[in-house]
Amino acid sequence: MTGPVLVVEDDESVREALGQTLELAGFQPHLASAFIVAKDHIDPDYDGVVLSDIRMPGRDGMHLLDYVQSVDADLPVILLTGEGDIPMAVSAMSRGAFDFLEKPCGSEVLIGAVTRAMRARRLVVENRQLKAEVDRGDSAARLIFGKSAQSEALRAQVRRIAGLDGPVLIEGAPGTGSSKIADVLHRLSARSQQPFLRVAAAAMRPVELDEHLEATRAGSLYLGEVTHLPLETQFRLQDHLDGAEGARVLAGSAADMPAALADGSFNRDLYYHLETLRIRIPALSERPEDIPEIFRQYVAEAAETAGVPEPLVNADVIAALMARDWPGNTRALMNEAMRFVLGLDPLQDSGQPGLVEKLDQVERALLVDALKRHRGNASATAVELKLPRKTLYDKFARHGIKPGDYRP
Repeated sequence: MTGPVLVVEDDESVREALGQTLELAGFQPHLASAFIVAKDHIDPDYDGVVLSDIRMPGRDGMHLLDYVQSVDADLPVILLTGEGDIPMAVSAMSRGAFDFLEKPCGSEVLIGAVTRAMRARRLVVENRQLKAEVDRGDSAARLIFGKSAQSEALRAQVRRIAGLDGPVLIEGAPGTGSSKIADVLHRLSARSQQPFLRVAAAAMRPVELDEHLEATRAGSLYLGEVTHLPLETQFRLQDHLDGAEGARVLAGSAADMPAALADGSFNRDLYYHLETLRIRIPALSERPEDIPEIFRQYVAEAAETAGVPEPLVNADVIAALMARDWPGNTRALMNEAMRFVLGLDPLQDSGQPGLVEKLDQVERALLVDALKRHRGNASATAVELKLPRKTLYDKFARHGIKPGDYRP
């Protein structure tokens, strides 16, 4: 096996010897005398491994390890340790190091460790490439933002329902983006090469509905706020759904559907036609951990639209965002991103009381959510959250969280 190896060693003779050993084994060593030189090689696309001495002047191997973890936790770091450094190296393993070797080590031991690390790195790189290829052809991954469990579940549900051909009821609080979900459903369906039309249901006459259905008879028709459809038009839509062919109807609703059924403003039979395939979009209040990623996506899109450089979204901006309730959901977040890009809203502290408390609540929710996913496994939780174990346990103590409470 071959591949690049970043060798970080302040002793020139040792550095050169390590480089020669690796080169003879078929690897491509990149030699660096210090952290400041090495860091320019470290990025998520680096397809090799890092081999570093622990004790170096200035920023040592532990600092390098932490830096690599912050850039790409899946980039293997092998540490070279002196006799007195073994306890430190063992500690480094809990902080994400791939392996440690005691100096002096034989060439077979060195090459064996590097080969194992390279195999692990190649597997990560290949999986990322495959995922990127899938994502490029997966509209759900490209257009439905968020990394929370709720967002993952939403994408999975959209993918499943897209493959079916019946009408779909898309429900969500105002601003959650039912029209975008309809767009993704169409893109992922067998009708993706046919017309897709978005229209508002309010005040639509039966003849207008007929025209829209005809225009999209081989494609998909999205009806925004379907509960606002006049009753006579609701009956015409029901007739269409009773047929076996024609446009696929995707109906969005932010209204209280049970109330509309109870007061007779929405046809109960039409509701039963629509609700067989139903998608509910979670509000931002149910997945606050998605706010930073969604906002950054909208900032990038807004900057491209406005033709201006993309501004930095720093920790202060994120803190201000997380302190808000966002009743307008992703639509409000999109509007905020445009104002931010245009410099119309500096996103300073919102002035609402309890900022620290709200951020603490968000952090605690993220920690508990990760623990639940990993069934109380603190090590796996630390890896997912990209936190050193000590930092993670400090946070557990501060929030009164006990990992054992989440084990089966």
